[in-house]
Amino acid sequence: MARLLTKTCLWRGGIATSPSSVLLRAYSAGSSDTEYLQKSIVPTMHFQKSLPRLPIPKLEDSIKRYLNAQRPLLDEEQFRKTEQLARDFQNGVGKQLHEELLLQDKQNKHTSYISGPWFDMYLCAREPIVLNSNPFMSFTPDPKTEYNNQLIRATNMVVSAMRFLKTIRAGQLEPEIFHLNPAKSDTQTFKRIIRFVPSSLSWYGAYLVNAYPLDMSQYFRLFNSTRIPKVNRDELVTSEKAKHLLVLRKGNFYVFDVFDKDGNIVKPSEIQAHLQYILSDSSPVPEFPVGYLTSEERNTWALVRQKLIDNGNEEALRKVDSAVFCLCLDDFPTKDHIHLSHNMLHGSGQNRWYDKSFSIIMTQDGTAAINFEHSWGDGVAVLRFQNEVFKDSTERPAVSPQSELAKVDSSKAVQKLVFHLNDSLKSAISSAKNNFDNLVNSLTIEAMEFKRGGKEFLKTQKLSPDAVSQLSFQMAFLRQYGQTTATYESCSTAAFKHGRTETIRPASVYTKKCSEAFVRNSSKPSAAELRNMLEECSKYHGQLTKEAAMGQGFDRHLFALRYLAASKGQTLPELYQDPAYAQINHNVLSTSTLTSPAVQLGGFAPVVADGFGVGYGVHDDWIGCNVSAYPARDVKQFVQCVHQSLDDIFKVLEDKSVKK
Repeated sequence: MARLLTKTCLWRGGIATSPSSVLLRAYSAGSSDTEYLQKSIVPTMHFQKSLPRLPIPKLEDSIKRYLNAQRPLLDEEQFRKTEQLARDFQNGVGKQLHEELLLQDKQNKHTSYISGPWFDMYLCAREPIVLNSNPFMSFTPDPKTEYNNQLIRATNMVVSAMRFLKTIRAGQLEPEIFHLNPAKSDTQTFKRIIRFVPSSLSWYGAYLVNAYPLDMSQYFRLFNSTRIPKVNRDELVTSEKAKHLLVLRKGNFYVFDVFDKDGNIVKPSEIQAHLQYILSDSSPVPEFPVGYLTSEERNTWALVRQKLIDNGNEEALRKVDSAVFCLCLDDFPTKDHIHLSHNMLHGSGQNRWYDKSFSIIMTQDGTAAINFEHSWGDGVAVLRFQNEVFKDSTERPAVSPQSELAKVDSSKAVQKLVFHLNDSLKSAISSAKNNFDNLVNSLTIEAMEFKRGGKEFLKTQKLSPDAVSQLSFQMAFLRQYGQTTATYESCSTAAFKHGRTETIRPASVYTKKCSEAFVRNSSKPSAAELRNMLEECSKYHGQLTKEAAMGQGFDRHLFALRYLAASKGQTLPELYQDPAYAQINHNVLSTSTLTSPAVQLGGFAPVVADGFGVGYGVHDDWIGCNVSAYPARDVKQFVQCVHQSLDDIFKVLEDKSVKK
């Protein structure tokens, strides 16, 4: 399995997605049945039972990788101290904790060693989930321009989303599989054979033809799910029986059924009529928009939510929480990509409910995006959903510009939710709005497009496109701030049962040496020497990527050992008290890559106050990044430095006098 997964993409500290080759392959032909996306002959969860378990790395390997990642960040004296603490940990308390972790893992074969601690990490976090957790991915516009009308596109996306819901619950969504040899495994013959292999053995059958099924345990949280604020630790709630959609417009809340009593999708013309009714409602923005509360610090929101319930809002909240998903209709067009990023990442706060597992946000001109809550899972399910909805809504739209609205009484079908607010609740909403405004007004976003070349050219140079992109960020930071800094890039471990993510640490001794050679240029290396350094960076980044995809990084292992020590009430081992440990986990550069025909743009906020949030994509003939920062960093200068770094790299690669 060492070749199993190439670098995968994610937003923020933990959202990983499965490889684009999996997600972008041609899925089985769409069913002619308007209720379903497809009817896979292999059941959706066919491979789940036999997925391999996420391995726990050897402690000595994790320590070695940890020290390798620390090397470029520390001076000699700091490194010697950190190395000693790491060795003491490896031979002392760490060894005991590691053995306990192995034992615990053996007793919980139904899951992975990281799953429980990772859920806790998210659900126990008390900071607001806006900017600190929720990312966005925007849809590519519909290729048929006239279908980008807000009403038409919203209707089509709702219908396609409901087809997805029905397909997965019927077990007829194609299983998520990474095909190393699609000619052999992504075929009808393979599917006809593998469906008869028992679930307890099916993974091995796929493995024989170089096909690797991925974990799909998170998918059930996509629909009818919400993160409920609770004091100290939030709770995830899923209500699969609910049949209604939640729609927000101008801070007002509406619900209507998208399934009938028999479980069939409501006629598209009726859904369109109900959405038109909502868009035509002249109700002003409420003086106290309740949606702001979901952007609050979590303990604050938990206490206010209880007050909401006590003040007669329990039924309204139940309808919000149990809705299939949230559709936010914004009453303005998208101006440009920067405006799009700000609106889809946070918006004004009044027309959002950030706690839903995901929301589809759509502006007046049909620009659409998914903003999703992160604790329930990683991006595997969300990106699959986005790809399927884009494909279905554009290739098999339920309504067209010529469609007529159903002659139904939407005033009876659509219920407008009313929230009863006393002075205490109004004060809480005002406070939440002030906090929200202060937070989002401090965020700056800049975008960059490098048009000199992309994936195709870099492959001719036998260099990893991802490695080159990551090197450009290291060079840019060195150029701007004169140093190498802690950098985070995430990789999916969905090849394993209940796998989550592992961290790739792109800052290495190789990228440091190469960046200094390009930026400082004091030794004036030749073009040939620079090319050799680029090859070293690419090779090492490839190694780190393979290790992470196979669950052989160090971050999750050390995190689990620390979590175990804390759960036992032990004193925090010295390794974790080392300033160098805090520094490497203070991820100034938080990076994530995403390329999909369904996705136009994606983004997230920095994970630390003095950091950058770097969403990037390497396309066939260009490289782009969408970068966010708070006032501590100059984001405009950073993207200029990234562009300059890519220019420098491509200049060397285009030098015909240098032998490849």
